[in-house]
Amino acid sequence: MTETGTLRTPVRSPSAAPVLSGLGLFTVLLGAALPLIDFFIVNVALPTIGRDLNASEAVLELVVAGYGVAYAVLLVLGGRLGDLFGRRHFFLGGMAAFGLTSLACGLAPSAWTLVAARVAQGAASAAMLPQVLATIQAATAGPRRAKAMGLYGATAGLSMVAGQILGGLLVAADIAGTGWRAVFLVNVPVVILGLILATRAVPETRSQHPEPIDTPGTVLLAVSLLALLAPLTEGRAAGWPLWTWLSLALFPLAAAAFYFVERREDRQGRTPLVPPSLFALTSLRRGLIMIVPFSIGFSGFMFVIAVALQRGAGLGPVPAGLALAPMAAVFFVVSLCGPRLIARYGTRIVTAGGLIQAVGVGLIALAAWRSWPDLGVWQLLPGAAVAGAGQALQLPVLIRIILSEVPSARAGVGSGVMATTQQSALAVGVATLGTLFLSLAASDGMRDALVTTLLVQLAGVALTTALSLRLPRTIS
Repeated sequence: MTETGTLRTPVRSPSAAPVLSGLGLFTVLLGAALPLIDFFIVNVALPTIGRDLNASEAVLELVVAGYGVAYAVLLVLGGRLGDLFGRRHFFLGGMAAFGLTSLACGLAPSAWTLVAARVAQGAASAAMLPQVLATIQAATAGPRRAKAMGLYGATAGLSMVAGQILGGLLVAADIAGTGWRAVFLVNVPVVILGLILATRAVPETRSQHPEPIDTPGTVLLAVSLLALLAPLTEGRAAGWPLWTWLSLALFPLAAAAFYFVERREDRQGRTPLVPPSLFALTSLRRGLIMIVPFSIGFSGFMFVIAVALQRGAGLGPVPAGLALAPMAAVFFVVSLCGPRLIARYGTRIVTAGGLIQAVGVGLIALAAWRSWPDLGVWQLLPGAAVAGAGQALQLPVLIRIILSEVPSARAGVGSGVMATTQQSALAVGVATLGTLFLSLAASDGMRDALVTTLLVQLAGVALTTALSLRLPRTIS
């Protein structure tokens, strides 16, 4: 056959940049949603789990804390391993492990078995989640990256609210007599679908200059996070024994040791687990500082409202979950407008979002004060809707800001640092605002405890709004 008659198939050069298709983006966003949904999905299921497995309050706290701590401690390591061995491989492996550990949670015969399965589930999440943002960073560019990052932020925020709603629906539905177990078993078919799609649509990416594992840094980061999160999440339920105070005293020492080891590694030309040079990026540094109080308030509110509506207002899991449906719906709609708003107004929409969220939290506090104990979806609707709109103007934009200047070669590390900061703050929020609420409820009653906790959250919103004024005006 002549050259002109030969049918030529274009072959992509091995060095060509990987491209994340629309189906691939959907798949990695599915992988991003699962860990966040599962952090919150158990909130409304805890009373049922406690009755069925005869679990004490301290053990129920571990069902939440075990997952959150394992997840937070291993996120940066998961990002580094993805950079080193391939993000697609770690995404597939993490998703498969997440499905298996979800099955173990759903079949757990005892409370302590459930705790162990939740710890393993958190570790699986830490292998999967950093690969999502790293893949988006490495396989998209320009407007496509901006759109993908906006969708990631929308997915993250919506997942946290939807997890609580879905948990209430699944517990009440009692599918085939599974009761609370359905909140974990539902992950299995979703994971199978995700694995099928990922093998077809998610491109392989990795760092062009793989960096070895920083063992001392990994150990010290794990010790630091465990020293902080373990006593905060378990202290109140355990009665604040001596180990909790010793652990909290250890935290600043371990954190300081981690910082000095990482700085020494960086100066000697080695590659630390969390390169201090990353924090020279103004966008990352200021974005991380702001995402801490935002996430503390977000998770604390989700936990407190679930407990208040079920234990105080006497609602079942479905109405308790659906009370947040307006927040989820408005969050989703407004977050889709984020990219256009950023293009027009820059990051000042984050400040506007903080002010709007403050109005929403104030309306919720007012509704709790006036309507208690008749507090449900209609009483919460105005405040929840307004707060959801404010949150949607903050979280997706913050995630874009934090990662906007991180080089593709360090996408996994940057994603792991961001996710670790967010996840640690989520755990701290449940621990601190949850402890405040439950302590006040015992002495002042549910209504006053709820209103006081919401006012504390309002102070946190004011802090995030003030911090937003220091964000870069535009996103690169």
